[in-house]
Amino acid sequence: MVMVETGSNYETKTENGLSHFLEHMCFKGTVKRPKVTDIAKELDSLGAQNNAFTSNEFTGYYAKAAKKHFSKLFEIISDLYLNPTLPADDIEKERGVILEEINMYEDLPQRKVGYVLSELMYGDVPAGRSTLGPPANIKRFTRSDFVNYRSRHYVASKTIVIVAGDVSGKAVLNEVKKRFKDVSTDKTLSKPAVKEKQKSPGLLVHEKKTDQAHIILAFRSYSAKDKRIPALTLLAEILGQGMSSRLFHKLRDEMGACYYVRAEHDGGTDHGVFAISVGVNTARTKEVVEVILEECRKLSKTFVSNDELQKAKEHYVGHLYLGLETTDSVAEFYAVQEIIAGKLKNPQELEKNIRKVTAKDVMRVAKDIFRDDKLNLAIVGSIMDKKALKKVLSFK
Repeated sequence: MVMVETGSNYETKTENGLSHFLEHMCFKGTVKRPKVTDIAKELDSLGAQNNAFTSNEFTGYYAKAAKKHFSKLFEIISDLYLNPTLPADDIEKERGVILEEINMYEDLPQRKVGYVLSELMYGDVPAGRSTLGPPANIKRFTRSDFVNYRSRHYVASKTIVIVAGDVSGKAVLNEVKKRFKDVSTDKTLSKPAVKEKQKSPGLLVHEKKTDQAHIILAFRSYSAKDKRIPALTLLAEILGQGMSSRLFHKLRDEMGACYYVRAEHDGGTDHGVFAISVGVNTARTKEVVEVILEECRKLSKTFVSNDELQKAKEHYVGHLYLGLETTDSVAEFYAVQEIIAGKLKNPQELEKNIRKVTAKDVMRVAKDIFRDDKLNLAIVGSIMDKKALKKVLSFK
């Protein structure tokens, strides 16, 4: 895997969508592999899995295959990362692909509601914009836009190479020295800092005729570097991770109000969001929001029991190790840490930090984030009475 420290948070308004579009274009040919099908055919002939992804703060390219193909895989991925030709004809064709990807996510309310939340919490700044960008930008990007953006961001100091598998460190270093000897060493460009500004609960509804209202109740929280992350992780476990979590039991088992509900924390380099996501019948939206807020309120006022805390710890630790049973998951695990947290911790270190968390720690972070000046509600669906919903959106 080769990951570069750039994504939509590094884009200006007129560049929004360029990081993701560029990720697509890197597969359209290199000097050595000039045809659009060359890279795909070569990887397929190795029996490889490969793909790429773009987020707010990083873009990654990877391939996975039998260890005997290590050198060839490394050469292909480094080639598409370092030497894309970005052919103008393929840019024209790929516009249609990107526009259909945007349309696809517009039709997936569970995905769309995340974009609504970003807009609500951060507004018209990089952190508030979609990684896909608006259709208007996608339709007007030129080849020079890709070349200029890539030359500014795809530089040595922002490039991370990750190899996971039965390969020696020496073999990896030899390949890196050979393949990346000519990577640009231009100055690193930073992104604008995320500014948190909120005084009262926020509500944003994207009106859409759907069978469900898809909701994210979110709270401004902490960056990935914060020492309170282990406690916040366990708060998410207690509320909405696993079939015995409080919200799953309350909303699904007792009320029959939803199929899915989950709580999770997403920490960035300089900001974080604690989010509770659920899909409910539109008519029960207000009722469900009230119940979720009450469950949050309980955790800020009453210590979680030792049994429940231990269960949450075991659930997190078990899933941590289960989630790292493949080489690609291990590669992404360390790459994301390097960029977002700036310090690598192995699973054993993460487990140790989780084991240390007390009920007092959990209550402390609950008290800190479950407040009106950090509370936000994003919805995709057809909500008739927004005033009534706004009225219950408070911890007071």
